[in-house]
Amino acid sequence: MTNATEIVKLTAAEMGEKVRNGELSSRELVQAHLDVIEAAEPTIKAFLKVSSDEALEQADAFDKLSADEKAAMPELAGVPIAVKDMIVTKGIETTAASKILEGWVPPYDSTVVERLKAAGMPILGKTNLDEFAMGSSTEHSAFQNTANPWNTGCVPGGSGGGSAAAVAAFEAPLALGTDTGGSIRQPGAFTGTVGVKPTYGGVSRYGAIAMASSLDQIGPATRSVLDSALLYEIIGGHDLRDSTSIPAGPRPAAAAAREGARRDLKGMKVGLIREISGTGDAFEPEVTAHFNACVKMLEDMGAEVIEVSVPRIDYSLGAYYIVMPSEASSNLARYDGMRYGLRVMPPAGVPQTAANMMSATREAGFGDEVKRRIILGTYALSAGYYDAWYGSAQKVRTLIIDDFNKAFEQADVLVCPTAPTTAFEFGSKIDDPMAMYVNDIATIPANLAGLPAMSIPSGVASNGLPTGFQFVAPQQKDEVMYKAAAALEAALEDSWNGPVWQKMNTPWLDGLGA
Repeated sequence: MTNATEIVKLTAAEMGEKVRNGELSSRELVQAHLDVIEAAEPTIKAFLKVSSDEALEQADAFDKLSADEKAAMPELAGVPIAVKDMIVTKGIETTAASKILEGWVPPYDSTVVERLKAAGMPILGKTNLDEFAMGSSTEHSAFQNTANPWNTGCVPGGSGGGSAAAVAAFEAPLALGTDTGGSIRQPGAFTGTVGVKPTYGGVSRYGAIAMASSLDQIGPATRSVLDSALLYEIIGGHDLRDSTSIPAGPRPAAAAAREGARRDLKGMKVGLIREISGTGDAFEPEVTAHFNACVKMLEDMGAEVIEVSVPRIDYSLGAYYIVMPSEASSNLARYDGMRYGLRVMPPAGVPQTAANMMSATREAGFGDEVKRRIILGTYALSAGYYDAWYGSAQKVRTLIIDDFNKAFEQADVLVCPTAPTTAFEFGSKIDDPMAMYVNDIATIPANLAGLPAMSIPSGVASNGLPTGFQFVAPQQKDEVMYKAAAALEAALEDSWNGPVWQKMNTPWLDGLGA
């Protein structure tokens, strides 16, 4: 197999199998994806940095390993991957899509990148995002807009639109993202890909640039549920360098996905979350229709579907937009121009003090959305308001966690639409922060409760854009959602006569030959 288009349309699991069988080398995989990146990037703009030389060197190093050495490595060994530019990479510029970090080259790797390298997975480059992961459309990047491969006039979601778009456009078979309020899952819904937020603490956050530390979680962006499971098992597990890391290995996700693909869900109870089940004006009719069709498929495969209530979930959006800006305000205080990143001196006539330099640096280095959230968070943490705002939001968060715990007493896994709409056009919500924030109404609750959650494609609407279906599992039971999601994915692909991406027009692949 030498045709780049044929190679990149394989699943990552299939690529890994062909590497193990000697049908493909890691270099061939990397080169095929670099060819697609070269053809697609003028339109898609998913990458902030393409690390071609490094990826080829890593591929060559893997290809030189002995057969025994390769056999001892994970199934995805030799398969390349893209990394969201919120995750540090030694020797490769890491900016969080912000001018305040432009030009910064980290001297160390994040834990997840260390694990990717140990697994023999070449790094294709760093993907675009909303600045410091603050946004739902990737329009808040300081450097460029990323286009949705399904319709380049529409956003790919956010904050991790670059990772989702790269996977959807076949520029990468796999990518890593970070999910604070839906930043992997909502782009997954918008781009017809699989986006996963593992259990909080299930994947090390060491080396992930912090936005909101009690919410942030690294996870996979892929084109199949099995690919996500295999990648999760590589990056997951305990890390002493992350104080929030769960002292256990990753859950058995790949075995659960393979079991689910057999489409037998007898004995599983699926809870339909009453409060976000697709009803109401916020949800587009086709999103709801696809969601209901998927629920029926779960029933047809033997699952018992019941309605459950998470009564205080309606307070999630308000609680999140106090907790997240508060923690972001604290975390972003370190970007002061003193130690690394951008430094802007005060203009002539202004005293050249450290305080004035910090003010000038932060004014020039941060974009409008980051400034907005810093202001919100600083206010919520200020003297006289801390208990009324941040303290109250944390109390609400505890109540939401309690509601989820009660729901999981009735059901093994909960379901709802991932996003209330399909992807929207560039510029349509950029000037209306509340309209933008509401995109995350169905994804935020899992972050507040520390739960694993996954979005898979549920269909393609009449406007030609994908919709998403979300599974939410109990803490440290990620494998339950992998089983259910793999079953639904198999049923959907059977009804579609193949994966959802075959419905997408990919002109950048035209003409890519041997």
